[in-house]
Amino acid sequence: MTKRTSLKLTDERQRRLDRASEIVADGPHDDPPMSVVIDAALTHLLQSKQNIDEARSEFDPKTVQEVANTSVIGLQYRTSVESRWR
Repeated sequence: MTKRTSLKLTDERQRRLDRASEIVADGPHDDPPMSVVIDAALTHLLQSKQNIDEARSEFDPKTVQEVANTSVIGLQYRTSVESRWR
């Protein structure tokens, strides 16, 4: 990841931040800072990954994929075994 000093807010990114802000807010009149919204989103992503890893030992791969697959965390399982060797 490259560190940048500014964050370009496209219309789509602003919509996502607004929607995430509504989730993080304590109520309809709360307006959390962007840093709090981003921290909450990052924490959620990391916890989701950990939950998926733990669920893999408890549930079959198809169930985990159906429940946890998102556009951010894409889960793929092999349906056949392919040898790398010729």
